Amino acid sequence: MNEALDPGLRRLAELHGVATSYRPAPDRTVTASAGAVTAALGALGVDAGSPEAVRTALADRERELAERLLPPTVVHWAGTGEIALGLPAGTRLEVRTEDGETRDDVAGLPPGVHLLTAAAPDGRSARAHLVVAPDRLPAPAGRSYGILVQLYSLLSRRSWGMGDLGDLAELADWAGRTAGAGFVQVNPLHAAVPGAPTDPSPYRPSSRRFPDPVHLRPEAVPEYTANPALTDRAGHLRSAVLDQGALIDRDAVWELKREALETAAAAPLAPGRQAAYDAFRAAEGQALEDHATWYALAERHGSDWHRWPEALRDPRSPETARARAELADRVGFHARLAWLTVTQLTAAQLTAREAGMPIGIVHDLAVGVHPAGADAWAQQDHFAAGMSVGAPPDAFNARGQDWGLPPWRPDRLAASGHAPFRELLRALFRYAGALRIDHVMGLFRLWWVPEGRPPTEGTYVRYDAEAMLALLALEATRAGAVVIGEDLGTVEPGVRETLQRHGVLGTSVLWFERDWEGDSRPLPPEHWRADCLATATTHDLPPTAARLTGEHVELRDRLGLLTRPLAEERAEAAADTAEWLALLTRLGLLAASESGDEEAEIRAVHRFLLRTPARMIGVWLPDTVGDRRPQNLPGTWDQYPNWRLPIADTKGRPVTLEELTASERVRALFRTLHTDSPLHTDSPLHTDSPSTG
Repeated sequence: MNEALDPGLRRLAELHGVATSYRPAPDRTVTASAGAVTAALGALGVDAGSPEAVRTALADRERELAERLLPPTVVHWAGTGEIALGLPAGTRLEVRTEDGETRDDVAGLPPGVHLLTAAAPDGRSARAHLVVAPDRLPAPAGRSYGILVQLYSLLSRRSWGMGDLGDLAELADWAGRTAGAGFVQVNPLHAAVPGAPTDPSPYRPSSRRFPDPVHLRPEAVPEYTANPALTDRAGHLRSAVLDQGALIDRDAVWELKREALETAAAAPLAPGRQAAYDAFRAAEGQALEDHATWYALAERHGSDWHRWPEALRDPRSPETARARAELADRVGFHARLAWLTVTQLTAAQLTAREAGMPIGIVHDLAVGVHPAGADAWAQQDHFAAGMSVGAPPDAFNARGQDWGLPPWRPDRLAASGHAPFRELLRALFRYAGALRIDHVMGLFRLWWVPEGRPPTEGTYVRYDAEAMLALLALEATRAGAVVIGEDLGTVEPGVRETLQRHGVLGTSVLWFERDWEGDSRPLPPEHWRADCLATATTHDLPPTAARLTGEHVELRDRLGLLTRPLAEERAEAAADTAEWLALLTRLGLLAASESGDEEAEIRAVHRFLLRTPARMIGVWLPDTVGDRRPQNLPGTWDQYPNWRLPIADTKGRPVTLEELTASERVRALFRTLHTDSPLHTDSPLHTDSPSTG
């Protein structure tokens, strides 16, 4: 345990939202190191490097807070009474609404982010962002079940080596019309950092603000003219994955698609499409110009902006402005790619809704961005220099975690009215029926790890969760979209309750749902929470077939990841699985004669999920065909092909979209979902094979 902190440093940290301790368990408190606290304060622009500096900074902060009329961001939940600002009597107010209207009071303001100005009789004045938001986010329209899939892993016979937005639309069309699904949830489709090789993780993107054009289907771009040579090369890439056991090669796919899209971009747009593109570029404004400029500069100087010529590291420097003008064609190319990708994403959501899905496509918001990428360059004033997001040591990882993602500065976010967060949400909700927020606890606090230090030497830094939740409610309501928070693992007391109160659904995974406050046995379905997405597994966990057979333990053993003897790990995993299967049998969801029947057991698992009150039930698409391999194996880097595996059957043979939708095993599982629970649809599961062409 670390030594006690100096009281002055402790108080200074508290006033800036920097934690001086944390509780990894209810009965244990760990004190943060003075170095971690000092480093976090330094990243917030506060000098705490000496006792004298601490005294000065503390006096400055206490004076600032004492004299402050308003915090940088004020939140009002609509329908909760008058806005209480706590201002001195006689203070004059002026509100400039989002729509440009000027008012002299705060009564009856519409939802939005308004600018509030206050002038007190003693001469003090202040300006603040006033967020007026609905008290609750939109709820799903009834219960529904849907599909969870990593898009790159779902190849059709039309894919160019990895799943694309055409495949997503086809899957949604089939799942809505034929399988009765209410949604399809995908991995983050954020723009990646280009490189050789590109980081394959969708959770370390270059930009969360704009999507990745590698997901485009070139044939769906009207300006693209089929090129036999490119078509032939695309066929070879696809065949290598589907027929020859090759891993998904994102770089090869992008190189091929880039050639196709360069040709398409050289063709003039039809008048209507030109008008649509011009409107998109105008609406996206500086954010799109910065994004496209970063990619144009990366082509010339490499994909780590920290290594660019010094003047180009500043997005607002005169040198960057000149480079943008010199590279106008390349900037225009990357801006058009963003537009094309948003267009196909929007089309996929429209297809899903037209297929009868009440939700449609559920997009995934990664917790952060790559430090070398476009967002970190364009928004660097909002990021904490020298810090990385991670997690403290816990029961599953004694060394803690460093995710290599720079955190946003809460002070800069608040001063801007959380503009980067607001614009990010608005961009994603354009084409999302729902949004899953990875590590939703990050709206409340994040574990900051000083650069060059192990994760154990980090500390938590707090964010304005009320403001971020208000903006989430505001933008989700405007879009009519549902929000799901990934709240697995250690969660600070009160966080789940706050999220639930505002209508953010949680995430419940079957194998983790036990009576932890009682006998630790599997939690009966009626005791599950209703406000959640309930699933059997996730992309970071073993597929259900692997867990039922114990193959997940064997895989970790082969990779040297076990921390205990193999026999001990096997026995514990087998006992865990046996307890769940016994519960399924007692509930009448699995017949005694079906014991050992993998397909029947997987169907029983999903029958169990239907018995819970969960508003959304997710089916991991690889589970439908008995895939054994996790898409990502935490704790590995190059020992395992994370994020590069196609969906495969029980024998590891890749399965195409066409084969999957025609599979009797898949159809049997969805028939179970139809017949065992009255969810959002009464339509029967067809028995004829659908067309995916």
